Amino acid sequence: MVVDEENVSRILVILSHQIRREILLILDEKSEQSFTDLMVALNIDTGKLSFHIRSLGGLIEPTQAGKYRLTRSGQHAVGLIKDLEIWAIEADVERKASAFQLASLKKRTYAYLIDFAVVSSIFLMAAIMTNILSTFLGSKGVGYEVNIVLYVSIFWIYSTLLEGFAGQSLGKRIIGLFVVRIDGKKVLYDNAGVRNIGKIFILLPFDLLVGTQLRDKRFTRYFDKFAGTTVVDSRFRVSDPEPEDKTETASGN
Repeated sequence: MVVDEENVSRILVILSHQIRREILLILDEKSEQSFTDLMVALNIDTGKLSFHIRSLGGLIEPTQAGKYRLTRSGQHAVGLIKDLEIWAIEADVERKASAFQLASLKKRTYAYLIDFAVVSSIFLMAAIMTNILSTFLGSKGVGYEVNIVLYVSIFWIYSTLLEGFAGQSLGKRIIGLFVVRIDGKKVLYDNAGVRNIGKIFILLPFDLLVGTQLRDKRFTRYFDKFAGTTVVDSRFRVSDPEPEDKTETASGN
């Protein structure tokens, strides 16, 4: 099947204008809209709307009731717009992620060991105080199983609260790492809570094993992918290219 390149170019030109894309998306959502409905929804004047409606010839058509609706080609155009919007989001995510260098597994391991030492110290002090209190009260000490659950809970709460608040645990702050969402936005408490489930000892081997099989450099751990987060090295930021000096360019120097 021979593709009419001129027709392809014409469609791309039509879809290049935001107002025309909005008209198509409105008709896709509402099925049919009058001229007045479109003018109110877009907040534009009569002349501008008339121009864009004429430009959409072949993608929209009038109904017997005097309204506008999508043609079959218009429905395909809406599908293309939605695909382009998804692509634009993904491209923006990749652009923001590329501004930072992803943290290496070595640095992430160092940060984890520091956090492990911090939480172990907190837990040890809490255990000593609990044993002293139990001895003083003449009660039986806490069992081994309870200690494990308590330690895991402290580790999860410690990591979740600090990463949710500042994007960094103490270990990450010392090493210079930062947890971010893959859309480039600040990590939230729910993101931090999900990603830190994978740090529970019994799940950590599974988390790392599955994460390395994803073959996506953003996700060393599976629970990072599940939470939509990644870890970047905050000490290395890729600088944006310097803008050209328009004065020099114009002068030919």
